[in-house]
Amino acid sequence: MPIFRLSSELLFPPVELSEPDGILAAGGDLSVERLLLAYRSGIFPWYSSGEPILWWSPDPRFVLFPEDLHISKSLKKVLNSNQFEITFDKAFPQVISHCRAKNRPNQEGTWITKEMIRAYVDLHRAGYAHSVEAWKDGILAGGLYGVSIGRVFFGESMFYLVENASKIAFVKLVEKLRSLGFLVIDSQVYTKYLETFGAKHIPREKYLEILQKGFEMESIVGNWGELMKSYSI
Repeated sequence: MPIFRLSSELLFPPVELSEPDGILAAGGDLSVERLLLAYRSGIFPWYSSGEPILWWSPDPRFVLFPEDLHISKSLKKVLNSNQFEITFDKAFPQVISHCRAKNRPNQEGTWITKEMIRAYVDLHRAGYAHSVEAWKDGILAGGLYGVSIGRVFFGESMFYLVENASKIAFVKLVEKLRSLGFLVIDSQVYTKYLETFGAKHIPREKYLEILQKGFEMESIVGNWGELMKSYSI
């Protein structure tokens, strides 16, 4: 099947028309409106600098159900040590910039382009993109960011400067989302790292059904550093 070329019109082709590797379309823009439509449709942007914007909807989809979270014995010891302070939406621009600078094995460059950073900072300001930070001795030690719509969280990227910092941030996020009734955390594509936490593949059809259920529930829109105080942990 051909890859669809997007125009300025705010729409996407059906995800069932994706290529076997998951790629669906190219072009368009990274406006807040288009990004929200993409996530609500089971689609996400992923491309490298110098390429057109590429849109993906892989089948199967790699996800973590919050109730399936697995924490190793060694990580539990780190959790119990309370060596990290965890915050929400305190340093979103710094977190995404660190994720961009992270060196990844067997990968040249980064998919977090400057254009992507601007787009997700805009999405953060609109109240839909969020960061989780792990601090040690008052210094940012690690964290992650993603997008939240309804009771679905779409994970984007994470980084660490201190060992275990991003893992603790992720665990605290999952525990918080589980307490708030989130249905699923979308990891988008397979990583061994997230598999150790209990993430697994599910058919795209099932994934889309879960999305629709999640979108029927209330979105927590705004700065989570303030809003989360209104929700029980």
